[in-house]
Amino acid sequence: LSKKYDPDDKSEAGVIVQKRQESVRKAVVSTNFMWGTAGTMSGLTWWSFRRYNYQARLVALPFIFYGGTFVGRMVGDMVTGRNAEFGRDRFLASLPAKVYYSTSA
Repeated sequence: LSKKYDPDDKSEAGVIVQKRQESVRKAVVSTNFMWGTAGTMSGLTWWSFRRYNYQARLVALPFIFYGGTFVGRMVGDMVTGRNAEFGRDRFLASLPAKVYYSTSA
């Protein structure tokens, strides 16, 4: 996201690239929340099982971590406002960054 676009550019292409860049930024930030929440939930589970042996901890840890990724994805979407964006913007963010078309198709 190092490329900066002119915020005063009101052409259709300018608006699309600005919306795409904002949607990609939201997706990247919400991914950080996903991993952070999963790690925090795993750490809290490890700590709350402190009176049990390590086998009990190791059984619970992957399930809590996996569930934490879903919780973290929801938290990240709410914090960044990604849950309120239009489907068009989310689709724009899912497109590949660079595509080169050849003339022989």
